[in-house]
Amino acid sequence: MELNDKIYAQILKLCEEGDSLIDEEEFDQAIEKYSTALELVPSPKIDWEASTWIYTALGDTYFINDEFEMAKSHFYNALNCPDGISNPYILLRLGESLFECGELNKAKEYLLKAYMLEGYKIFFEEDDKYFDLIKDII
Repeated sequence: MELNDKIYAQILKLCEEGDSLIDEEEFDQAIEKYSTALELVPSPKIDWEASTWIYTALGDTYFINDEFEMAKSHFYNALNCPDGISNPYILLRLGESLFECGELNKAKEYLLKAYMLEGYKIFFEEDDKYFDLIKDII
């Protein structure tokens, strides 16, 4: 299924505006843009590829803003969207969010999945504490 061109263009514009707001560290406004974009996606939202990257953008924004419970929720949603389960970045960020929420066993599961898909390179720019959680089991 594909979104109609007009709606897709609106979603892209809102997400680009959200990305620009992130660069300016205007996280609340970025979340508003991404949330508005998500509202344009027809239900059920998890059926649409656009939802994968919108939920990921929302999760990332909450993660950057240290709102880990919200980040976790959006990364779980992204995981259930098209290609989400095989996206190493979503798996990594979900694992990191779970880590920050104190759910270490679940964090290990998702960090390990990210490692299995991408190898150590996915951890290059991340805090060492995330890789340290799984290094003894790989």
